[in-house]
Amino acid sequence: MSVRRPRPTAPALDYYLVDPRPTGDRWDAPPEGIVVEEFLFGVDHTVLRVDSAAWTPGEPGWWTSPALSRNIRADPELRGRVVGVPRHRAEVVYRQLGGAALPDEATLRGHLRAGDTRAASAPLLLSPERVTPGFHSTRTYRVLFANELAPDDLVQLAAVWPMTCPDPSRSDGVIGTARRRVGADAFRWDLRRIGMVGAYCLDLTVDLATGRDDGVRPVLRELTTTLRLRGLIPVTVERFS
Repeated sequence: MSVRRPRPTAPALDYYLVDPRPTGDRWDAPPEGIVVEEFLFGVDHTVLRVDSAAWTPGEPGWWTSPALSRNIRADPELRGRVVGVPRHRAEVVYRQLGGAALPDEATLRGHLRAGDTRAASAPLLLSPERVTPGFHSTRTYRVLFANELAPDDLVQLAAVWPMTCPDPSRSDGVIGTARRRVGADAFRWDLRRIGMVGAYCLDLTVDLATGRDDGVRPVLRELTTTLRLRGLIPVTVERFS
């Protein structure tokens, strides 16, 4: 199995704070722990597995559970208390909860435990392969997310990317679309709601100018992180073409 790890030059792990269950009228209690995750990818940028570890005040170091990441995504009550944060926020909370300095990412990786491994497979071809004229190849990726976006989050996304919002009567579930050129490659993504509540997907279409796909992973990472820091929890990345 071929695995591609993120480059160590920038934060590559995902950080989450776990809020306590609210009791009575108190909603401002400090987080009860920190979860760190790493998505491991195949050579075609699809997810092979998610590794994770957690830390809670008073416990002797980091602990791991192969079911941790699964439970975060499957249990609505737990998922509602898990908040995606950048590394610098996790560092502040770690110190506040008595953990001194948050270990660097190389050290944290030593605490991660492998989650469920997903079998590598060929792309799921939903339609005959179509290459955008003028490009070498065209790919479509889908990033699945759990949780909900607040109305304010959608407004911010529309400004950050920037994202256009289609006519709801013709959107087929798409709530926003954005485009970008990176060098000679073209990227277009649709943010789509799946079902009525608690699930979204980001469909990324990539037009590659050459046989190289070096730009795919950084764009997937950036878009996934943007949504993670606005409340969505990434589940997996699939390739459709």
